[in-house]
Amino acid sequence: MGDFTSREKCATIEKTPPLDRAALERIITDPTRLIFENIDPKYLSDKLGRLQGTAQAVAFPLSTTEVSALLSYAHEYEIPVTPRGAGTNLVGSTVPVRGGIILDLSRMNRVLELDEDTMTVTVEPGILLEELQAFVEDRGLFYPPDPGEKASTLGGNISTNAGGMRAVKYGVTRDYVRGLEIVMADGTILTVGGKNVKDATGLSLKNLIVGAEGTLAVITKCILRLIPKPEASVSVLVPYPDLKTGIGSVLSILRADANPTAVEFMERKVVALGEAFLGVQYPRSDAGSYILLTFDGHSSEVEANVERVRSLALAQGALDYIVLSDPQRATDIWKVRGALVNAVEAVSEQEPVDIVVPISKTEEFIRYINDLEQSSGMQMVAFGHAGDGNVHLCVVRGERTQETWNAQLRASMEQAYAMAYRLGGVTSGEHGVGLSKRHYFFRETAPANVAVMNRIKDALDPRHILNDKKSYITGE
Repeated sequence: MGDFTSREKCATIEKTPPLDRAALERIITDPTRLIFENIDPKYLSDKLGRLQGTAQAVAFPLSTTEVSALLSYAHEYEIPVTPRGAGTNLVGSTVPVRGGIILDLSRMNRVLELDEDTMTVTVEPGILLEELQAFVEDRGLFYPPDPGEKASTLGGNISTNAGGMRAVKYGVTRDYVRGLEIVMADGTILTVGGKNVKDATGLSLKNLIVGAEGTLAVITKCILRLIPKPEASVSVLVPYPDLKTGIGSVLSILRADANPTAVEFMERKVVALGEAFLGVQYPRSDAGSYILLTFDGHSSEVEANVERVRSLALAQGALDYIVLSDPQRATDIWKVRGALVNAVEAVSEQEPVDIVVPISKTEEFIRYINDLEQSSGMQMVAFGHAGDGNVHLCVVRGERTQETWNAQLRASMEQAYAMAYRLGGVTSGEHGVGLSKRHYFFRETAPANVAVMNRIKDALDPRHILNDKKSYITGE
């Protein structure tokens, strides 16, 4: 649950200084790239649309020069700025809680350079993940980070350090960011990192920006590491009688040296919602849960790993072992996994939760969630990345009134986050903290850690114009 009630307009924290419309029009001379009146509500919220902020303008820059000039103006007059891309964030990071300017980078969406010698691609932050992946794969290359929302922007992926389904083998977005061009709050343009594989030269300013949710600087160029496109990729769906048995087998699969690319778990009840949402049918509807695996690499390696895991899974209680050799069938099965949040949302308002626990504690945490569901009466459907302990929950509102929903959701989440921390977990694996997780972040994060983060914010954005009152930034 967030700092603001569902569909409630976020009151501005403090009075926003007046905006000089003429100043913005001198920076962006194309009137189609500025909005001052009748701002579409989508620019005032995130993907869920339940938290609504306010703004005096939306600006669509096309160049680093324009971004720099806008931030220089905003810094001088202390105008709040909220960066955004495709607006797919789920935790309120794109909600303008202090008014001011919404800086929409979605039109800065070009591929600037493909350097096959250094295996890097340089792109603008507004390019969509699905567009980048298609571009490099057509050229025999591969960008591994693969969060569920493929229509997200690379700038947004970097700002939240997006993970996704292939993290178990390939890592997360941070592992593929070689360099960035960024614009600081006062308009200063910096290049941090570059095409070099190694860099032990001073502080890693690049890594300060990755995962900062737009609170420290605005990304205007991204230099990303690529790898060769795998020769073969095979997905396998493994149905289990219950979630405990399925999750319990994951550690054995990870220890089997089979090097899976993805290891996803899903409860049958959430899969059923996905089936209805997309019109796709999973096999073995008698299963209580599924593990969805992908293996990629050289063909012989993939084939050997698929067979190695087959015998292991069946020995540990799997009902079946279904190799998805038909590409269309595999695509349909993965589409259901990718659409689970939307599938639940189509049935009822829900709170999407993104918690991480140590891999060895995943089954214990899910068992606790199932017990909490029974004791609270609050429906909670679970799925996520079993290979890295990233548990996604959809906490379902059902027919509850707004007041009851707010109270019961908060009570359930207090317990869920507390259990995650007792197990050694953290607040978020890939969605960020934004607005909706601040309470839990501050409750469980050491004050000394928060103080250091805020000193960095004060140093890089002394007037707190960039996405203020979000994530780790203290203050109401």
